[in-house]
Amino acid sequence: MKVLFICSLGMSSSITVNAMKDEAEKQGIDIEVNSVGSTQAIDELAKGYDVAMVAPQIRHRFKELEQAASAANVPIELIEPMAYSPIGSKKLLKQVLDLYEKNK
Repeated sequence: MKVLFICSLGMSSSITVNAMKDEAEKQGIDIEVNSVGSTQAIDELAKGYDVAMVAPQIRHRFKELEQAASAANVPIELIEPMAYSPIGSKKLLKQVLDLYEKNK
């Protein structure tokens, strides 16, 4: 599964993303994750992802990102605030998997 994480600058999500990747590995789930800032997201979405997740701190840009994701045929969702932390990795992984399954 190929996942795009979109945050403010593409760096703040790295700890969260790494924790989620570790959790996926523990569960035997093959996942590739790329993190980008919101300014690069529209171009990146066009490269083809199974799902895209948007960090809570840029929820104000969600509608714009949602339009770009729709044009690229990539399901997109706002990350639940409680999942956007290293200790929320199980919750975040579940959110990613649920979005993926819903849009297969």
